[in-house]
Amino acid sequence: MTETLVKVDLSSSAYENENVHNRWHPDIPMIAWVKPGEDFILECYDWTGGQIKNDDDAADIRDVDLSQVHFLSGPVGVKGAEPGDLLVVEILDIGTLDGARWGFNGVFAKENGGGFLTEHFPDARKSIWDFEGLFAKSRHIPGVRFAGLIHPGLIGCLPSPDLLDTWNTREKALFDTDPGRVPGLANLPYAPTAHMGRLKGSAAETAAATGARTVPPREHGGNCDIKDLSRGCK
Repeated sequence: MTETLVKVDLSSSAYENENVHNRWHPDIPMIAWVKPGEDFILECYDWTGGQIKNDDDAADIRDVDLSQVHFLSGPVGVKGAEPGDLLVVEILDIGTLDGARWGFNGVFAKENGGGFLTEHFPDARKSIWDFEGLFAKSRHIPGVRFAGLIHPGLIGCLPSPDLLDTWNTREKALFDTDPGRVPGLANLPYAPTAHMGRLKGSAAETAAATGARTVPPREHGGNCDIKDLSRGCK
């Protein structure tokens, strides 16, 4: 029977689960080790860690703490893998948890980071989508029903210390070209909301100060956010 390596309790805070993390850092301990070719299951929180609720009020979108995102299940180590190896991961199946067969769309408020079209849509908006098998529909957008490809959006490897330093140096230089821009050109390390998984105490505090945010894609994968990253892909 396929083992579930990460379980989540959607009624409790993601910060209470040591098998998830919300930063990229080489010191974050593996939560489990698997053999090449081994199948396993990871349960996941939504990317905000449960900040968005299934209701008709967009206040949670308006007030969402985007410095917390994204909550990632893992990391999972591969036995025998060495730095520089190419890892091939196949997504065999993907779906929703019982009691949570829904998702959301959000337009983020300009005063809280905004989005790509923030000048045209400055206010927070939310739509809830209920999953019915392959299809999704929303009470907030009547008459629309479509086949949705559920995808994790974000998957990647922990960086080496050198690669992490490269990211932080590069992104700080980019941010400094226009520090007042909304949305910002880069999301820099931010320790107060970092969750470093099984890393604890002073080691966690030290790593949190330089842990890379999970917002952009990078050389290691990361926030790819494409629908094709779904069941059957490698």
